[in-house]
Amino acid sequence: MVNPLRLIGYFLWVGKEIVTGTVDIIVALLTPRGYSSPMIVQLPLRCTTDLEITMFASSITITPGTLVAAIAASDGADDPPTLFVHVLFSESEEEAMDGLYDMETRLLAAMRGKPPRPAVEVFGRGAS
Repeated sequence: MVNPLRLIGYFLWVGKEIVTGTVDIIVALLTPRGYSSPMIVQLPLRCTTDLEITMFASSITITPGTLVAAIAASDGADDPPTLFVHVLFSESEEEAMDGLYDMETRLLAAMRGKPPRPAVEVFGRGAS
């Protein structure tokens, strides 16, 4: 069940991420350091409904420095839906996955009214 207060909190948090992502982009453009390590990560999802997947993919794409490049649908058995996310500012794949799983956890807590099981528990890797 959707928790309206948590959903408002989630949108405020995404707004903060948009501002900090914008600052990261501006700093990268104005300093010689450039981009850290652009990469594409494969992110298995704990999102199950079309609405959850759409909201999560939209949240990633609206945040500067990240972009959903592709979505692989679930086969219905063992494989969960998967996003392929292009990340500009991350030192490692694990750091990128942790940030993305943090965003997914916040979204699912707002949409379901309770936090989901940790990604490590579900997939054996990802957010700690």
